[in-house]
Amino acid sequence: MKFYDRENELKILKTNELQSRGNATFMVLNGRRRIGKTSLLLKAMEGLEYAYMFISNDNEAMLCKKFCNILQQQLNIDIYGTPTQLGEIFDIVMKESTKRHFTIIFDEFQTLYKINPAIFGEIQDLWDRYHTKSKINLIVSGSIQSLMRQIFGAKGEPLYGRPTSRMTLRPFGVKTIKEIIADHCPNYDNESLLCLYMITGGVPKYVELLMDAGCTTKDKMLEYVCRPDSYFLTEGRDIMNQEFNNDSATYYSILQLVASGITRRSEIDSVLQKDMGSYLQNLEQNFGMLTRKRPLFARPNGKNTSYEVSDIFMRFWFKFICPYQSLIEQQQMKLLLENIKLGYEQFSGRTLEQYFQTKYMETGNFTQIGNWWDRKGGNEIDMIALNEINRTGIVAEIKRNPKKINPADLERKIANLPKPDFAKYTLKTEMLSIKDM
Repeated sequence: MKFYDRENELKILKTNELQSRGNATFMVLNGRRRIGKTSLLLKAMEGLEYAYMFISNDNEAMLCKKFCNILQQQLNIDIYGTPTQLGEIFDIVMKESTKRHFTIIFDEFQTLYKINPAIFGEIQDLWDRYHTKSKINLIVSGSIQSLMRQIFGAKGEPLYGRPTSRMTLRPFGVKTIKEIIADHCPNYDNESLLCLYMITGGVPKYVELLMDAGCTTKDKMLEYVCRPDSYFLTEGRDIMNQEFNNDSATYYSILQLVASGITRRSEIDSVLQKDMGSYLQNLEQNFGMLTRKRPLFARPNGKNTSYEVSDIFMRFWFKFICPYQSLIEQQQMKLLLENIKLGYEQFSGRTLEQYFQTKYMETGNFTQIGNWWDRKGGNEIDMIALNEINRTGIVAEIKRNPKKINPADLERKIANLPKPDFAKYTLKTEMLSIKDM
């Protein structure tokens, strides 16, 4: 699949590269597994002088040997002796960067924690000593979000405050997903577009797998997911193993419950027979795997909240793949597919809501988009998109089937919106279905 989108990210990377010709730059690039960090960096560096160094889980001396070869081959840096410590490698790089300009990319930077956790203090010391004289464009990227937050976002850690810029790579937006499926199937239907969004969430690697396999229809996509050799069957577990070391069973249980529709703290505590507060907080704040949803304008500490699995693919995986490992182990892939098809319509309905919320935010016309519901749960609005600058907004009912949309019911719900919060907005209504994608 060709390279899509990322115009803004490429512009930032090229701007940093130009700046580093006069003053050293240090960028941290975050992003979940398979989001396209490496492809983006290599695309941005085309035609420029750089060295790409992937930090594999090797012995430190072996990794140093690999890095020496890369520096000699890609940047023609003379290396004397046989460095066996990563601090020596970084010292060589920083000293050379005081003489000339180049880019260094360290990919999967958080892996250094396993190899030599003391290295971050050495990097801090060398950066502080050399960066004012250096012309390096240093880029480090990582996919284990909890570790990257700890390395760069925790006060007291050696590299806290050192980066000159930080960027988080997001999944493809709705516009790009539509462009990709149209390139591969000009006459695609909206059901297939929704299915592509539901399975991949716009993660480039997942989209590429389906498109390269010619899976441009809903049925073909679901069949591909359920193949015995499917990448998607193990991907969720691989992500979980990457992020978690201890208590992974508890985190699995919580995410599976939320994906199945048990979304309130009291419900989760009741099912698991334990106070899950600290686990929920970790999943939300440290791992970014849960999002706490509140009605628009609700108090931050209010109890009228629910949880949602943040990553669209992981939501799909925890709903349809994780609970049915026994089917997969027994190669009962037909039954796995049948189960997905049984729950598809209801599950994709919530995905359709998120699709439209993303689509409307991408227009740049709204400052805040979300849902609203009252405490009793009798009045729930699928989407409210507000422009807080000109005090206008859209209130939308979203259903897969347009025949199930009731305009009078939506007006009744709007009448129940809290006047102190919403009276200052001029609101118009929209009825959105799969036909409007």
